[in-house]
Amino acid sequence: MLLFWIFIQSLLLKVDVVDLLPLTEGKQGVPELVPSIISESSAVSTEIQNEVLIKAQEYLNHFYGETRSFKRMGNPMEEKIRAMQEFFGLNVTGKIDNETIKVIQQPRCGVPDVQRFSLFASKPKWQKNTITYRIINYTPDITQAEVNYAISRALKLWSDVTPLNFLQIYSGDADIMISFGSKVHGDFFAFDGPYGVLAHAFAPSEGIGGDAHFDEDETWTLGPKGANIFLVAAHEFGHSLGLEHSKDATALMYPTTSLDRPIDPTTFRLSADDIAGIQALYGARDPNVPKPKPNPTKPPMKPQPKPTLPPKKPTKAPLNPVVPRKCDRTLEFDAVTSMRGDLLFFKDGIIWRKSSRLRDVEAIAINSVWPNLDRVDAAYEVPERDIVYLFKGRQHWAVSGGRMLWGYPRDISEFGFPSSVTKIDAAMYLNDEKKAIFFVGDKYWSYDRSKFRMDPKSPKKIKDKFPGINKKVGSAFKNYDYLYFANGPNQLEYNNRRQRVLRTFPNYSWLNCS
Repeated sequence: MLLFWIFIQSLLLKVDVVDLLPLTEGKQGVPELVPSIISESSAVSTEIQNEVLIKAQEYLNHFYGETRSFKRMGNPMEEKIRAMQEFFGLNVTGKIDNETIKVIQQPRCGVPDVQRFSLFASKPKWQKNTITYRIINYTPDITQAEVNYAISRALKLWSDVTPLNFLQIYSGDADIMISFGSKVHGDFFAFDGPYGVLAHAFAPSEGIGGDAHFDEDETWTLGPKGANIFLVAAHEFGHSLGLEHSKDATALMYPTTSLDRPIDPTTFRLSADDIAGIQALYGARDPNVPKPKPNPTKPPMKPQPKPTLPPKKPTKAPLNPVVPRKCDRTLEFDAVTSMRGDLLFFKDGIIWRKSSRLRDVEAIAINSVWPNLDRVDAAYEVPERDIVYLFKGRQHWAVSGGRMLWGYPRDISEFGFPSSVTKIDAAMYLNDEKKAIFFVGDKYWSYDRSKFRMDPKSPKKIKDKFPGINKKVGSAFKNYDYLYFANGPNQLEYNNRRQRVLRTFPNYSWLNCS
């Protein structure tokens, strides 16, 4: 997911007079300035300094969203800065300096930074050598012929060094469905308008897996100005084939890039690191095996109006497992959590997404969003960090939107659970207390995020903290000012301030059923 982090040039120029700006986290995770290390000669206003720091924190939270250890070792923001500086080969100071800001302002991809070439954690790959692709719709910024050319040349980079062959089809379901759209466009990850996320792609899997989406609010070109469709597509197709990011600055899969340099699709080549990564998945191409000839049948080129929303992408294959009946009166949720203002309801291998931006509740396979997972036992969101924690058995994952944070899965012992706890029934996050509450049987465990440790008095009886909740909890979450608990087909709406149950209603009510 190529992402432009655009800093207003005037702000950047003013930052040059600031020597080193460290970050600390204040209320709600908003960075606070540390005045003692700002140059006394600086003429930069506190307002400007804070704007720059907020931008820097947004970047660090997005790409280095969670520290690698739950142990609190100094300033967590400083740890993120050090990790970023080490990755990009900068002077590791743990402070925001001019070189760090220059990296932050470079255009880049939106998945997390890793080392050398890297494969997705579960190493998803296509189990065949002929991969089909289909261009669902076209941008009006360039001609359809230019889009076709850029896409075919981008795919050729990968087929030249692997046994893979790419075949364009013009109807039906393809392995890689390519579309242009803006804002909410049929998946979990809405685009954000010009100069933000340029595109995103999904790792190989059923359903949405492998697909590449391009933001129509960008200006697409084949030249050095605007968003170069060839370069962006080539990078995204690396993700479509199973690659994450590389630490090698010469690699196509490096997270940042310069789009103001001329790119010639006929001479552009993958780096040695890109080749090593893709061949680790698929092997090398046998030079004695000829490539198949392209399909001679071409569809007529018809002009298309600029789309506001692309057509709903067809499902490639039946979701596995089968989508449960959402309006079943006996419906029980495995887990529920918020995520970026939406509600996610987990059942078997399916997520139902309820969003104010969608008319209906949307169902999608869990492993098409996070290829490592096929079901979830419990989940909770830490909104101020833009992180959702997902639990299955003794393992847990941290995700930010559709990207899995590096270093996961991990064992739940990192939270302080003993080996006797083999599964978490439900979880929720109380942001006013900065505590994650875990439900296991008829007891709850309280994890203090401000101290990065479990409450030493845990576990306790659920009814001691939540009077009226006297049974095992199967799912739990917070929505606005109320808590919701379920065990079985019914939800209990709970006022935590008054500590009482307000009403009971069926689970399916959340899914627009009556």
